[in-house]
Amino acid sequence: MPSTFLDGQNDGMETRGQAPRRLRSSNSTSQDTETAGTVKLKREVGLVRGVAIIMCGMIGSGIFISPKGILQKANSVGMSIIIWFVCAAVSLMGALCYVELGTVIPKAGGTYQYILHAYGDFAGFLVSWATVVIMNPSGSALVSITFGTYVAGYIIPGDCEPPKEAVRLIATLAVMIFVFINCVSVRHSTSVIVILTISKVTALLIIIVTGIVKLIQGNSKYLNPEVSFTESNSEIFSYGTALYYGFWAYGGWDNLNDLSEELKNPARNLPLAISIAIPTVTVIYLLTNIAYFTVLSPTELLASSAVAVSFAEQTLGVMAWLIPLGVCISTAGNLVTSFLSNTRIAFAAGREGHMLHILSMVNAKCNTPLPAIVLQGLLSVVLIMIGDFNSIIKYHSIARWVFVTAAFAAVFVLRRKYPDVYRPFKVNSLVAILAVASSVFMVLAPVISDPTLEYLYALVLLAVGILVYIVFVRGKRQLPYKVTLFCQKLFFVVPSRP
Repeated sequence: MPSTFLDGQNDGMETRGQAPRRLRSSNSTSQDTETAGTVKLKREVGLVRGVAIIMCGMIGSGIFISPKGILQKANSVGMSIIIWFVCAAVSLMGALCYVELGTVIPKAGGTYQYILHAYGDFAGFLVSWATVVIMNPSGSALVSITFGTYVAGYIIPGDCEPPKEAVRLIATLAVMIFVFINCVSVRHSTSVIVILTISKVTALLIIIVTGIVKLIQGNSKYLNPEVSFTESNSEIFSYGTALYYGFWAYGGWDNLNDLSEELKNPARNLPLAISIAIPTVTVIYLLTNIAYFTVLSPTELLASSAVAVSFAEQTLGVMAWLIPLGVCISTAGNLVTSFLSNTRIAFAAGREGHMLHILSMVNAKCNTPLPAIVLQGLLSVVLIMIGDFNSIIKYHSIARWVFVTAAFAAVFVLRRKYPDVYRPFKVNSLVAILAVASSVFMVLAPVISDPTLEYLYALVLLAVGILVYIVFVRGKRQLPYKVTLFCQKLFFVVPSRP
């Protein structure tokens, strides 16, 4: 029987053509019996919920705000729309690479697992270190502050910006609520995600339908091909920053991979969910951007701090409040999805010995990785209270793309290391090559066109990670036994197994 599923610990028997001991039979998905003293994550996510997780993770504040940054760098309406399409194409190519990786390695942790098994222990640790300690908490903090800003705008009357203290309080409460929901039940979390996905798509459909009406009325001046490409930016590397804005809006296409151990029949549902979600989001995004330009001139769009809100103010009259509400719903959806999927990286890293062992434990009643969820919540709240983490967010993208590039390339590395391992889905090699080339451009272009200290900070982060690896991982240092036992009792968690 060909091997597909990873299990247990690697004993070093990873010769070419021979699957490691971590790999087990593809029949193992149905084997859910628990060994004494351990529990498993339950496979509770079906196709519909899987599609919702991807779409809810992708559709956030980006589509409401990012068009300004893209137009600023592209310098023309036509090129900005092309950039949105390019971001969709690269996201889809990358997602297809992740389908192959995710069906071969259907374990919690996504990118972390792929890099770990392709490049080894040290590379896997660096991914977990950067992702768990900085990238995921900073991303959650940014989204929660965006949520807090819009909610505070509703609550506090007047045209002035809401007080920072109010924004931080609302953001912190949002984090606490969504941490609680994710701790209680995966099914409850995914139910909330389905509802929020429907709500945010409805808000975008309002914009799209309004744009179609404007097009029928002849408001297509800025979309005319004869003028829409005028003054396009001719500096190729400057498009790297524009693409970052676009990929911020498309971010989340890999969320379902992090939940592979909780996905029913991943060999079927992972490729299906991705093939449904990403094209759907792409069509919504392109139509939304076209709708923006039926109402707003490029100058008006660049002057707006929230493009969708400016669009609503000019078209929806007394119902303009619907779009800011849509932004609140979108950011809320991002948050609940983040605490559902991203926390599985800390969980997986704890199980592999790259993070504290307590993070790999699962609540005995709820079957959720409660310590990992709480950790991301606490780190997010710390960053919310600090408030000034723009530098972290700026290098967040480049750090992410370094790891994503390595994961795309892992398709070829794993094919070479384990050519006989059964692959339910195999991405076309040309698609994988294009995904790698595109992601390399995403890493290099912003550094070449706009070198800043933030990129040096990313190197410092990795350097600190090397020290942590040597002292704690290689040294096999963990929390004292009594502390771990106290945490187990506090969270009512027990060790987990794949």
